[in-house]
Order: sequence, then C-alpha cells, then structure tokens
Amino acid sequence: MASKMNAIKGWAGAGLGAAAAVLLAACGTVSDRQLPPLTLASPVDIERFMGDWYVIANIPTFLEEGAHAARENYQLQSDGSVLTTFSFNADSFNGPLKTYQSRGFVEAGNEAIWGMQYVWPFKADYRIAYLAPDGGHTVIARDKRDYVWIMARTPAIPEADYQRLSAFIAAQGYDVAKLRKVPQRATP
Repeated sequence: MASKMNAIKGWAGAGLGAAAAVLLAACGTVSDRQLPPLTLASPVDIERFMGDWYVIANIPTFLEEGAHAARENYQLQSDGSVLTTFSFNADSFNGPLKTYQSRGFVEAGNEAIWGMQYVWPFKADYRIAYLAPDGGHTVIARDKRDYVWIMARTPAIPEADYQRLSAFIAAQGYDVAKLRKVPQRATP
C-alpha cells in the first residue's frame, strides 16, 4: 500500500512539474528564432494609457478563439500595478460574457514593458510596441512573437490604419497570416 501511495505521489509531483514547465515556457521572453529586437513605443504616458481598448485584431490565445466585442480595460492602482480586465462575448455578439482579470507590473524606467500576471508568481511578457501619437491605436506584442494585439479606443479603425499596423507587425517578425480581426459592434 505504501509503495502505491509513493508511486501516486511521484506521478502527481511529475504532473505538477510538467505543468509548471509548460507555464514557464508560455511566460518566457526568449525566442528560439533569431529575431530583431522588438520595437517599443516611446514615450508611454501610463496614466493616459489607462481606460478601455477595443481589440481590433490579434493572433489569439486559446481563450480568445471566437471572441466577439473583445475589450481590455486598464486601471492604474495606488501601488503602481495595473488592474486589467479582459471581457468578450464567446462565439457571437449574443454569446455568454467572459471576463478575466490580471495584474500588470510596469517595468521601472520603461513604461512600455510590463509583466502581466495571470497566476502568481508567473508574469507573461507584455510590450507596448506601438502607440499612436494621439493615443488612439496601440500594438501589444511579445518578444516570442507568438501573440499580438491591435487595439484602439474605438470599436473600429480605418482600413488604411489597419493595413499600416499589420505591416508594422510583420516588420516585427510576426507571421501576419495568423492575424485575425475581432468582430466588434459599431457602437459600444
């Protein structure tokens, strides 16, 4: 009986170790490919960056597959962290509302680099690669070039802006064939 319990504990520990390794790999910032350094927006006025952003297009994470009316909201906290609320309707505009919260930790000295924490103590790479001078559009990227988001203060942007931002993403080393427009309502 004791040997069975030890075997079960061993398998459980191995499973937790494998899960931790997968999570760490997903949160890492080093790519196996040789890529040019990721462009970063400069300067970023963190207080001005707060508020609602509509997800115009992305290379989606598994949570975002089928998202409609996706929106990210940032709220600067008194400790300097950023409370982040991501919400969307699943699979249609009338689909169930899904909401996820995380916390962003802004790198001291460079407000374009954040560590986004979904599960303590791990932080995922989050970089403001582009921010329009008027603050109306942004591109959020990762060093690994696995996920990317085009976001705007409005639920729609002109096609010329979309094409320009897509070209910017391609120049950063992303496979833009994976980029997907997110259905948004004309008015929030």
